[in-house]
Amino acid sequence: MKKILVVDDDATLRMALTRYLEKRGYLIQDVVSGIEALKLFEQDPPDLVVSDVMMPEMDGFEFCRRLRSTRTGQLVPFIFLSSKSDLEDRVQGHSIGADDYLIKPFEPRELLAKIESQLERSRRIHSEIIRMLQRDTQDTPHNNGQVTATAPIPLPLTPAEEKVFWEVIQGFTNKQIGDRLFVSPRTVQTHLSNILSKLQLENRSQLVRFAFERGYKLPTDALSDSE
Repeated sequence: MKKILVVDDDATLRMALTRYLEKRGYLIQDVVSGIEALKLFEQDPPDLVVSDVMMPEMDGFEFCRRLRSTRTGQLVPFIFLSSKSDLEDRVQGHSIGADDYLIKPFEPRELLAKIESQLERSRRIHSEIIRMLQRDTQDTPHNNGQVTATAPIPLPLTPAEEKVFWEVIQGFTNKQIGDRLFVSPRTVQTHLSNILSKLQLENRSQLVRFAFERGYKLPTDALSDSE
């Protein structure tokens, strides 16, 4: 389940967005300022950020600027949701690192479309990074030019869990995995929880790192499907 951080000092809007996005399968965290958002991001990084611009303590522009200056915040998709509609404001939002800018009032379906588009783009970037890492690993010479490979330890997973494992490390959402494997998102989440528990991991990011640090390579057909 993809996690979205909503940053806005309008409690009514935060509640409405939370309800709307949760019904569409997202896990929502919400805070009222950039300062709170930075603290929460450090503790539990989301998959995407939706932020207002005009907020107390720290506005959205400064929040985005500081987030982009951190290692973990450089690639997370970031969407501004603001009543500041001047061209200069929109240009500034993009120039400091935002991926998109939506003006209030807005249609929830448009925001949803932008969220899904940014998450899909992030997944593709993630998959390409994985492909490059695998290629670099395969091309690294050892023992006088000979490439040696150590087979990874078999995963302690059921066949169903292993299918979900390969889908997760490609960056697919629970809904996308459910569609690809013909099961419900709830079933996918159950398998994912079991996988994390068996491997003693806490989240998807740790699972991806675990997979590639230990040499679990994506099947060739899985790489083709992700393109």
